Amino acid sequence: MASISIHLPDNSVREFSQPPTALDVAQSIGPRLAKETLGVRIGNDSEVRDLRTVLQDGDRIQLITTKDPEANEVIRHSAAHVMAQAVQSIWPEVKVTIGPVIDNGFFYDFDSPFAFTEEHFSKIEAAMQKIVSADYPLIKEVWPTEKAISTFEKMSERFKVQIIQDLGQPEVTIYHQGPWFDLCRGPHVQSTGQIKAFKLLSVAGAYWRGDEKNPMLQRIYATAFRDKKELEQHLHNLEEAKKRDHRKLGKEMNLFHFHEWAPGSPFFTAKGTIIYTQLQILLREFYRNCGYQEVITPQIFDVNLFHQSGHYQNYKENMYFTRVEERDFASKPMNCPSHCLLFASERHSYRDLPLRMADFGRLHRYEKSGTMHGLARVRTFCQDDAHIFCSMEQLQGEIGSFMKLLNDVYHLLGMDEFLVYLSTRPEKRMGTDEIWDRAEGALANALESLKIPYKVNPGDGAFYGPKLDIMFVDALKRPWQLGTLQCDFNLPLAFDLKYTGEDNTEHKPVILHRAILGSLERFIGVYLEHTAGHLPAWLAPIQARVINITDRVNEFCEDVEKQLFANGLRVEFDRRNEKLNYKIREAQLERIPYMIVVGDREAEEKKVSIRLRSGKSLPPMAAGEAIAAITQDVRERRLRSQFEE
Repeated sequence: MASISIHLPDNSVREFSQPPTALDVAQSIGPRLAKETLGVRIGNDSEVRDLRTVLQDGDRIQLITTKDPEANEVIRHSAAHVMAQAVQSIWPEVKVTIGPVIDNGFFYDFDSPFAFTEEHFSKIEAAMQKIVSADYPLIKEVWPTEKAISTFEKMSERFKVQIIQDLGQPEVTIYHQGPWFDLCRGPHVQSTGQIKAFKLLSVAGAYWRGDEKNPMLQRIYATAFRDKKELEQHLHNLEEAKKRDHRKLGKEMNLFHFHEWAPGSPFFTAKGTIIYTQLQILLREFYRNCGYQEVITPQIFDVNLFHQSGHYQNYKENMYFTRVEERDFASKPMNCPSHCLLFASERHSYRDLPLRMADFGRLHRYEKSGTMHGLARVRTFCQDDAHIFCSMEQLQGEIGSFMKLLNDVYHLLGMDEFLVYLSTRPEKRMGTDEIWDRAEGALANALESLKIPYKVNPGDGAFYGPKLDIMFVDALKRPWQLGTLQCDFNLPLAFDLKYTGEDNTEHKPVILHRAILGSLERFIGVYLEHTAGHLPAWLAPIQARVINITDRVNEFCEDVEKQLFANGLRVEFDRRNEKLNYKIREAQLERIPYMIVVGDREAEEKKVSIRLRSGKSLPPMAAGEAIAAITQDVRERRLRSQFEE
């Protein structure tokens, strides 16, 4: 019999007389590795597959063990089964549907005659622990579809029957654990005893398959980790996330509001607007130094523009339309079509390129009501949007310049940890495969030449081109997609854009669609949570508040306020007849960076006492010295006050 060769990450090769499973490979290396193996990754595929997967000759694999972060994904798949088994062991009348893994956890939807509440959680968790302690092996079987349908029909599991019928496959996989089994494609752990730490989190209603015409189910959210330490850290982060929720902070700091008459459309207060405009001022300073031209383009266009750009064919479900005077119009969801019209409005030569066109125009995209979430997902927003029209020869340099610009902006904002994903062609797209090959290759080559590590995100590109998604990792280690760079050979063709080259013939430019912060609304929400509302002083709506201890010092307080205002600072004088501690608590709740406290002695000596929002108090200092230091912090856009160093 021919030998089966399996290649490992260290380039070693294991030989087998017949196709092995991933677990067989682990066992051939050693019993300890076999015990710790939970899954396998094959070739360049990012998907973690079941350890029972039969491998083929020549496969290059990476075994996923309990030490790998990806182990949590496998553990959660199995924990979902354990939770479903636990629920049915307590309430046999409850029927099961689906139980997928989601970010940082999993859920399972149940068809239950009663509503679950969090009061049920301790009972379910106790039953789950019994299943874990029993250390049931997870046994994979392949059943003919007819047998699976018949079996689940006898169990009155109508949702499982529907899933199997919709799959339309001749066979399905079933996983057993002790007396219980479920339809699933995996991956799963070797036995239930490998699930070391889990926690039920919340319960909600959910329509079957997300359709309100279907039955309402009971969805239990939960999570599981490799060990209790990881679980405890996650639960701590969840509590911290509740405190940092930007919707809560927005209310405490009086930054923005929503109204039912404008769903998904935030109202920024005067204080929130300061943050908004300060970010634009910052970006405009960078733009000036990087050769960008800022433009203003319309918000509503004849729908023919979007037919030409491909948005109507590929994006219309996300757009708003109206009809006026027998003409169909649409609100722009992106700036790129209007920038193409601007570029085409005059002749260009190679000397004009690269042409960097920036636009803070308002955009509108339809989001389903159930998906909107504070500032994180809205229907109207503004991006720090720009389009770079360049030649093929300039493409790599422009990608490098953008990454440097993004690095500089993120560093100034204290956002030094981020991940880069290369999102490739989606199923619904414009252009030929040859064009997509060139565009994807250009982005990959740029990242490799810049020595920027990245992961491939298959099928998640824009409909007109592949993109780099910049995933900022916040203080709670949560990734947020903010910046983007998209390489587009298709829109220049759609709009017949051209420039005269050095050879005196016409050429097509390449378009780089790019954003650094992305939607300013979304960015503000993310940044509030990252900083817990403790914005750098230069970005804070109110940078300093003068607080009097007694009315006798009001004249000196007013003088300090005037000096701070003259230095360009946003300052208030709290002259209310309230107790000092009350005023300080209010200022801390509003996250005001500097509280300048003045009593009789300070006023007499022309000094002030500074209290920082962290709670740190400084000894009295000359008013001029304090004003100079605060002014320096703001002008230099420091992340932390020099008083904290």
